Amino acid sequence: MKIILGERTIDHVRIYFEKTQNDTIRRMLPSDVTCIEQAITNFEQSLLPDATSYGKTVCCDGQYIGDIWCYCINPQETPNAMLSYCIFEQEFWNRGIACEAVSLFLKQLCQKYTLQTVGAFTFADNLASIRVLEKNGFTVRERFTENGRESCYLELSL
Repeated sequence: MKIILGERTIDHVRIYFEKTQNDTIRRMLPSDVTCIEQAITNFEQSLLPDATSYGKTVCCDGQYIGDIWCYCINPQETPNAMLSYCIFEQEFWNRGIACEAVSLFLKQLCQKYTLQTVGAFTFADNLASIRVLEKNGFTVRERFTENGRESCYLELSL
């Protein structure tokens, strides 16, 4: 399996939005994006010179299977950025792809930005996501309940 992080386009944003409307993914992926127009606006803002978000596509053996991105990028605050990712093609789950994609993305992120910490949120019952983050050096810093659902905040010191 060859994992490559690629450039995102409007077409990727549309595909990603459609694929992540799946009930299984929605239960596992915290998101405040409720419509395609909002997703496109967020993407367009990520292209601006002073953008506080940065993202890539995740491709496995040439197939687009997910996205990975950072948001709230601010080297003066702690954490300096927040990480999120989603492999929306379920046949690629539990194969180490997300773990490798996070590793590749963190290397690119450190080359592009001067960061000391990266945070991530996940639902507490998303054990696979917690494991992906832990394998990449993140540690659970806090557990909390929000909107009736237990979540975890993890952080990585670079």
